[in-house]
Amino acid sequence: MNLHAIKAIYLFEMARTWRTPLQSILSPVISTSLYFVVFGAAIGSRMQAVDGVAYGAFIVPGLIMLSLLTQSIANASFAIYFPKFTGTIFELLSAPVAWWEAVFAYVAAAATKSVILGLIILVTAFLFVPLKIAHPLWMLLFLVLTATTFSLFGFIIGVWADGFEKLQVVPLLIVTPLAFLGGSFYSIDMLPPFWRAVTLFNPVVYLISGFRWSFFGVADVGIAVSLGMTLVFLAACIAAVAWIFKTGYRLKN
Repeated sequence: MNLHAIKAIYLFEMARTWRTPLQSILSPVISTSLYFVVFGAAIGSRMQAVDGVAYGAFIVPGLIMLSLLTQSIANASFAIYFPKFTGTIFELLSAPVAWWEAVFAYVAAAATKSVILGLIILVTAFLFVPLKIAHPLWMLLFLVLTATTFSLFGFIIGVWADGFEKLQVVPLLIVTPLAFLGGSFYSIDMLPPFWRAVTLFNPVVYLISGFRWSFFGVADVGIAVSLGMTLVFLAACIAAVAWIFKTGYRLKN
């Protein structure tokens, strides 16, 4: 294992985040805080509790997960696409670095950024709503697993994309709608039986449900099922990345 190469790529990507704190950290935190103000403080105070949890607190895990999904994809996809765009990717391809070492470094950096952002948003949530975490270790586990999974997914998008517009297609048209329809703002048990059954085909449901269980001990789906589906999605992303490189696909336009 080329630890020096992994460390160099990881530190470079993390340094890029600290050079653009307004875009990388402050902007998503402010955007999510607006949800807390509108849905948590303004509307939440007029809504009934959901599964015994105040509505303002109930939506916190969903909002954190929404930011985590979008930021993980954005961080990883841009990190690998931009070297392709500028042509500096050939420096990486010619270096004595295995493909899995490069993937590990890029994904680890993107996941680290997303976890840090998720924790900052969590701290921010305490300023707006009364909140407690029933299972903090499970919360961290779901946070790390989700960030890693969607960073891998973002890496795949970055390899596939041949233009900046394609970097936005999947997050905007697929991931964000799935997150909104996956129980970010409501419990899927509130839906009619038919639509609840349809919603269970949405993979984001299991991520949000498991993450919400770690906060309040209540969930739309069993914790074992949520964890299992998260691991299945992670394994699928790992297999997809391995297939891309094993079949000869290269990191270039």
